[in-house]
Amino acid sequence: MSLLLQISQLPKLHRRCNQAYFFSSGKTQNFHSFPDNNGDPMYSDVPKPRTDKSQRKPYPTPMKELIKRAKQEKELRKSQPCRLLEHPPANGLLVPELVDVAHRVYRARELILSGLSKLLQFIPVQRCRFCYEVHIGNVGHEIRTCTGPKSGSRSATHVWRKGGVGDVIFFPKCFHLYDRVGKYRVVHDERHSAPRIPAILELCIQAGVDVENYPSKRRTKPVYSIEGRIVDFESVAGMDEMETNLFFENVDDTEVDVLRRDPNSELNAEDANLIELSTRTLDSWFEMIGGVRKIMEKYNVWTCGYCPEVQVGPKGHKVRMCRASKHQSRNDLHAWQEATINDLVGPNYVWHVHDLNGPPLRNDLKRYYGKAPAVVELCVQAGAPVPDQYRSMMRLDVVPPERDEVDLVA
Repeated sequence: MSLLLQISQLPKLHRRCNQAYFFSSGKTQNFHSFPDNNGDPMYSDVPKPRTDKSQRKPYPTPMKELIKRAKQEKELRKSQPCRLLEHPPANGLLVPELVDVAHRVYRARELILSGLSKLLQFIPVQRCRFCYEVHIGNVGHEIRTCTGPKSGSRSATHVWRKGGVGDVIFFPKCFHLYDRVGKYRVVHDERHSAPRIPAILELCIQAGVDVENYPSKRRTKPVYSIEGRIVDFESVAGMDEMETNLFFENVDDTEVDVLRRDPNSELNAEDANLIELSTRTLDSWFEMIGGVRKIMEKYNVWTCGYCPEVQVGPKGHKVRMCRASKHQSRNDLHAWQEATINDLVGPNYVWHVHDLNGPPLRNDLKRYYGKAPAVVELCVQAGAPVPDQYRSMMRLDVVPPERDEVDLVA
């Protein structure tokens, strides 16, 4: 009886072996050359937005490492209840080697905004009316990726309008902290009195840049940690007066975002060369991104795990303003986690256009088109050389087929 049972199972075992051999052989490599919409290997270097907004953002640092750090800090507080914090910026002092970096980032941001405002006079920017899609070119593309209201009735087709500097590059805002160590959290009742400024500007201020309308407390002696609480024994004259001026003479935060432009919106004589202007703007972009990465290694930046809110400082704020997934269970508080460079400076990836005067990009040929950050694409279209790190992403070595050649391409 057992022999007959084993014989009856031989065909099933044979099919399993053939199936395992087929999927483990080299023949399966041919399937990866045909990209699909879900997991396109050609665009593996392009960050994809979250498809499911109810899911939390991935943690930059693994959870096991975060738990390990928390245990170490807890053991340190038990072993040394009262200790002097030695390392900046946790002790309230500035990191000396990052002060110059912060000033360069601050200047680079101003140059980027000024350069983009001038480049937009020559290179048009399109923005969808119903979603955040941006396109660099005379006419918008025909790729159906709209996720805005009633996009299903339009077959996900974008409706284009003229865009501006804020569509090319986006700086999310956060609450400004006068004392990043002594009072590092804005509570819900202070949401209207505490000024909100671009997070990258707040990062520069905390790293050592002095902005006239947004003062920050600069310490000369490190603070103490007593059972996990920060205690500052340094007396600063006029501190209460400065705090009062900060929160009750709240400057309009739109003043920070106003572009420092000449009264004549024409190009200056030194910026007459469009290629030189685009190259300088692109260099400022890389200088700003590189400087922000260095500062974020020392200064904490937090983002909500479900919405785009960011906060620069030791901890996130306690303003109940989150409206993302599961916010009712958190009493509208944000689910703070470690932020990345994309949370602080939105790169806004756009489709790369080979010819601005050519036909619009077609939906059935999107597998042949490349992508790049909107700032990079705008500067490249204005004449700046293509950066080496974006050559693969922009698919410069791929020639899209013509309309009558689509059926002939495998």
